[in-house]
Amino acid sequence: MNCRPCLPAYSRRRRPAAGGERSATRPLSPALRRAWRRLPLLLVLCLLPLGLSARTTAERHGWRLAVQSYTYHTVPFVDALRHTRSLGVKYIEIYPGHQLGGPWGKTAFGPETDRATARELARYALRQGVRIVGTGVLASDRDEDYVKLFRLAHDMRLSYVTCEPLLRQWPLVDSLARHYGLRVAVHNHPKPSLYWQPQALLDAIGKLGPHVGSCADVGHWRREGMSALDCLRQLNGRIISLHFKDIVAGEGGAKGYHDTVWGQGILDMPALLAELKAQHFKGYLAIEYEYHWGQADDEIRQSIDAFNAQCDALWAR
Repeated sequence: MNCRPCLPAYSRRRRPAAGGERSATRPLSPALRRAWRRLPLLLVLCLLPLGLSARTTAERHGWRLAVQSYTYHTVPFVDALRHTRSLGVKYIEIYPGHQLGGPWGKTAFGPETDRATARELARYALRQGVRIVGTGVLASDRDEDYVKLFRLAHDMRLSYVTCEPLLRQWPLVDSLARHYGLRVAVHNHPKPSLYWQPQALLDAIGKLGPHVGSCADVGHWRREGMSALDCLRQLNGRIISLHFKDIVAGEGGAKGYHDTVWGQGILDMPALLAELKAQHFKGYLAIEYEYHWGQADDEIRQSIDAFNAQCDALWAR
């Protein structure tokens, strides 16, 4: 068998001529030489968006802004991806019940989504420049819904599932998380949610591993009259992700409060971020903007700018 490597035609050497003289290697063409000289510049231009210079202070310290797709529940998920990318955000959580749109039409995402569709949806999002990192919030008394959603999350290579299990469902949820290598982030909807206050969550998960913790919705705590800062401190070491926001009193929101631009409401954003830093938090802070549905992109951009400015100041100390 002839095992000689197959070399490009311009670099192969011919057999020696009859007189023993060896022919010269065929030189690169002028076009190939120009392309070779430009290659380093092309590589730099392609890789620059991935370099450290393009990362925010928050990203350099392990904080990732995401969008909770419920922010755009009035439009299909494919449009939510477009909004997310236009904001400069690279990650998204998909909520069960979000109509997908695009090639999937009126089909909604959820436990009944078939596995092939789920995998293709994850690939579709990546092609749009956005990665689906989590799903939720799932709150169901049907055990099979948890089985199916965790399997889909694994198929889609998500990082975590956000949910509010019944107390009797914890052995199942814990086993699914361990089996699929997923984290569980428990959301704190207002009363009558089981986990509206931190101690209720700690009582439920105290004997479970660090893969189970809180999806800390700082706005809901304040709506229940609690200090969001004190709640974060109480959950030290058990925060998996956040639904981050700022709120003000007014109509159009839950329990008399609606979302507003971060830093312009009643929550102490610098103190909340400083506490997360003190806890060495690493993970996703999802933007869940529940006001001016479908028309809040400018407010969200202002919130992102405020977040980045606060993070710059926090790590400059």
